[in-house]
Amino acid sequence: MSVGETTVYGYYKQGGLAFNEKERVIDIVKSDAEYIKMADGQTISASQLLTLFLFPPKKQHGMVEKLSGGEKKRLHLMKVLMQNPNFLILDEPTNDLDIDTLNVLEEFLENFPGVLILVSHDRYLLDKMSEQLFIMEGNGEVSIYNGNYSEYRLSLEQLKDKADKKPASAAPAPIVKEATKKLSYKEQKELEDSEAKIATLEAEIENLSASLNSIDSSNYKEIEKISTEIKDLNTELDEVMERWLSLSEKNN
Repeated sequence: MSVGETTVYGYYKQGGLAFNEKERVIDIVKSDAEYIKMADGQTISASQLLTLFLFPPKKQHGMVEKLSGGEKKRLHLMKVLMQNPNFLILDEPTNDLDIDTLNVLEEFLENFPGVLILVSHDRYLLDKMSEQLFIMEGNGEVSIYNGNYSEYRLSLEQLKDKADKKPASAAPAPIVKEATKKLSYKEQKELEDSEAKIATLEAEIENLSASLNSIDSSNYKEIEKISTEIKDLNTELDEVMERWLSLSEKNN
């Protein structure tokens, strides 16, 4: 692989980094750079970036050992960003981050001027940030889809609808007979139930997401409760979607 002379990689891995627990938070970030240039051309200090990502001055000058698990994840992210990369790779960046940090991260990524590769189960973030998907087809096959995840799912549903509406006479009789045997009655029922379940879960996620906007930002307990519910529903939705895709492929 040939890497450009001006390419600077930044890699955030979900496993996190090992920090010296006796170091100050500000020193961890400053070890990479004192300043970083933002997308708008503004240059900000390590301290200003930490403040942006919800580390107040008192916390910045405290020891790493005093941080919570979520704050250490956030510090790891800060260390990656202070390297001022123009090719950023984020592996499950939203895991263990609170809602306020997620909002700051989203705003930062929206203004990120370089290449962003995102690996995530957070469907909202994927839709917000992605312009191209790498679809793992299995057996080492990878296809590329231009668009976000919701658009990709919609395209799958449209293809399925076209297949369902195709006249039986358009296909040879042996193929039609073979297709009817691919799914058992139980599997066919499961496929139909999955479609209804997906619609229900999506509606619940949409309603909960909308309710977050009406909650006072100081009500952290309620925000955390709803955020956890949304995360659990997204996990369930991914499982149902995976099963639905499996059954749909078998049915085609």
